[in-house]
Amino acid sequence: MTDERTVYFLVPLYNEEENVALLHKNITAACPGYKKFFVLVDDGSSDNTVNAITRLFKDEKNFRLVTKDKNRGPGDSFNAGFEWVLSHSAQLHTDIVVTLEGDNTSDLEILDTMVMLSVSGYSLVLASVYAQGGGFKDTTLLRKLISFIANQLLRFAFDIKVLTLSSFFRIYHLNLIAKIKEKHTTIIESKGFICMIEILLKAIRAEAKIIEVPMVLKSGARKGKSKMKILTTSLSYIKFLAANFKKY
Repeated sequence: MTDERTVYFLVPLYNEEENVALLHKNITAACPGYKKFFVLVDDGSSDNTVNAITRLFKDEKNFRLVTKDKNRGPGDSFNAGFEWVLSHSAQLHTDIVVTLEGDNTSDLEILDTMVMLSVSGYSLVLASVYAQGGGFKDTTLLRKLISFIANQLLRFAFDIKVLTLSSFFRIYHLNLIAKIKEKHTTIIESKGFICMIEILLKAIRAEAKIIEVPMVLKSGARKGKSKMKILTTSLSYIKFLAANFKKY
């Protein structure tokens, strides 16, 4: 039996020409039994990402490519994608949105479990490298250390019980996104990678029902370099903490 809800895949992309073929293969094969819609947001790529996406998804009826004239960061891409889905969904109270990295480091082997939990009533399902059974593969010690310190600092500062704060790989109930927009007007204001902390805090304050699923982050699945700049991202965490400590 086919579930009537739509599963939206929202993926931000920036210079991912080498990765989009595997991304297309993985997400088009995911979630059998559900109606799917693919929303890809290109963040002003300077390579052939847009052409590759257009070629690969040309036969997909439920597909939307959102392009930007310049690079503004993943937060801006997620905000644009969420806005598009909100304005086009016909089933606000049942549709869900899967967000994930465009470089294939999100482990889609756990997606069925995540969808099951989302459908069963969890309004935000997080893929967690810090939950028991999760972890890192082919990731440098420096990145692990910075990720751990940032997570611990932000969890303490904002009194967050969630273990993994910054992963793109999540499932949101669309009505949770609508609730966040209604309260804050702008779903995500932050432009950089700190955007995942911002929307998580907004979801927590909106009393989202949250659960984490263990995931192993497989950096070796990525072709090319990570788009996250360690120093820039670390500084953005500190600035966000200073600017929003009392707000959230």
